[in-house]
Amino acid sequence: MTEMVCVGAIAGAFGVRGEVRLKSFTTDPTAIAEYAPLSTEDGSRQFDVALGRQVKGGYAARLSGVLTKEEANALRGVQLFAPRDRLPDLPDDEFYHADLIGLEVFDTGGASLGRVKTVMNNGADDLLEIHGPGLKNTVLLPFTRAAVPTVDLGAGRIVADPPEGLF
Repeated sequence: MTEMVCVGAIAGAFGVRGEVRLKSFTTDPTAIAEYAPLSTEDGSRQFDVALGRQVKGGYAARLSGVLTKEEANALRGVQLFAPRDRLPDLPDDEFYHADLIGLEVFDTGGASLGRVKTVMNNGADDLLEIHGPGLKNTVLLPFTRAAVPTVDLGAGRIVADPPEGLF
């Protein structure tokens, strides 16, 4: 399991006084401020976060050290990370996306299907993007109890029962 978890991303400047448009990836979008200070992926910068009002695609927010519109725009696309120990523990049947990436996926017969490349959300549910040898393209597997009956983080594996014809 990774020690840092991506909890949000900066979508660019909001206004002219250094505010950013902040997309929150947390279950409760306002909880992102509770996990501050947030770091960039490489750890080179840290920001305290003060959420403002909700705006299209996220929240208007103030980040410590960001004072101008130009500084805010320069951060467009930057992902923000929080240490795992600041995040709440999850129930047994829920997982942080960061914990699923890289896990090997096997079918119910034990044959390897590939590894999880990314986890995407299509609005209705999550999809595991799986890539591996023998696959021309990546495969999107619905992350539902029916299609993914077992996730074993300790063993670093997922057992999948994919819909017929998916692989």
